[in-house]
Amino acid sequence: MGGGQVVIERFQSRVLEGNRAGDPATRRVPVYLPPSYADAPSRRYPVCYVLTGFTGRGRMLLNDNPWNPALDDRMDALIASGASPEMILVMPDCFTRYGGSQYLNSSATGRYMDHLIEELVPHVDGRFRTLPGRAHRGVAGKSSGGYGALVLGLLHPETFGAVACHSGDMYFEYCYLPDVPKFCTQVQSAGGLLAWLEKFDGKRQKSHDDMLTLNMLGMAAAYSPNHDREPLGIDLPCDLETGAFREEVWRRWLEHDPLRLLESRADALRSLSLLYLDCGTRDEWSLHHGARLFSRRLQALGIAHQHEEFDDGHMNVQYRYDVSLPKLARALAPA
Repeated sequence: MGGGQVVIERFQSRVLEGNRAGDPATRRVPVYLPPSYADAPSRRYPVCYVLTGFTGRGRMLLNDNPWNPALDDRMDALIASGASPEMILVMPDCFTRYGGSQYLNSSATGRYMDHLIEELVPHVDGRFRTLPGRAHRGVAGKSSGGYGALVLGLLHPETFGAVACHSGDMYFEYCYLPDVPKFCTQVQSAGGLLAWLEKFDGKRQKSHDDMLTLNMLGMAAAYSPNHDREPLGIDLPCDLETGAFREEVWRRWLEHDPLRLLESRADALRSLSLLYLDCGTRDEWSLHHGARLFSRRLQALGIAHQHEEFDDGHMNVQYRYDVSLPKLARALAPA
């Protein structure tokens, strides 16, 4: 048996048209079709949506690297070795000018959760030979993609029946709060938000401080949009003139923290055939603490899950898909 095939779907989104951030409504979405797909025209397959981290989009998962195989090569190897059943993989593009959407609906960026649930899932089920229904449809991702996978599992269990979250954003007090004053300093030094954004857009090389600042802006666009707030429709967690922390905005961020969502949405996670989460024990955004707390609360609620830790940080951890993809494929396969 040979390898699988990747096709690029050029998808025109109605939901994303006219978004305030000015991002394109046409997206290119790679779809991995497993090795037997072309030769077994009557066979249907489970499907997993794989979400990229902040500053990423689906095509990034196909980047070739001798030490970090692209997602299609990785899935081919798992199937060839017998480690994983065959499965279709969909790689959405939910990138925004602010680095990402967190896969949420926001008046500042667009309705990216609706784009996935209402547009992309039906399109894929109609275009490819998937096994329809949430029992055979999963979602996975790393970092912001892990956050997106977990939140989609929490909020849309009617659509997704299995979730894998790699180093997903959670416990916002640890992963975001320390960067708020740094963000404020960078924007003040640039002469304001629009001035900073213009400078950022014009730079060929982005610095560490640039990406930290963009990350905070992107999170604010996702968690605290305000249609009436000029110029970008975003409420920031700090006052840019005085530097004062804005508690009322921060409370809106916390409403999106998986740790805060968990108890009210426990039944959604309880219904999953697989809930897998992992993190590195040296995560630079302290996300391992959030994952441990999340696992402990899942245990207290009697929710079956798998929690693993790895002796590494936040970057270059694509190898963990070698663990999660076979688990997802088995959980989503027909009985």
